Amino acid sequence: MKADERFENPAGIMQGGFLAAFCDSSMGASAVTFAQGRKVNVANAEMKISLMRAVQTGSLLTCTATVTSGGKRVAFLEAEVRDDEGRLVAKATSTYLYRDRK
Repeated sequence: MKADERFENPAGIMQGGFLAAFCDSSMGASAVTFAQGRKVNVANAEMKISLMRAVQTGSLLTCTATVTSGGKRVAFLEAEVRDDEGRLVAKATSTYLYRDRK
């Protein structure tokens, strides 16, 4: 995802909320994939993010999300965001709750 100028703060760097939303979207998709064919809705119960370095506008960011543990009702995930030079810019953890859907 490109670090778009719409999400920069007055100092000219990306807002932490932009990075948090990127992590949340990636982890949510990973949680759904982990459900392996079950029809589920997922809800983020909590999330922690550590911002490791400033992200400049225009940077190309990649987020990798992984389920570290999970079951039928809950999944625990981690995500890392790296810039176009491979530097770690953010790391997040989250708990997602599953709800079956019809």
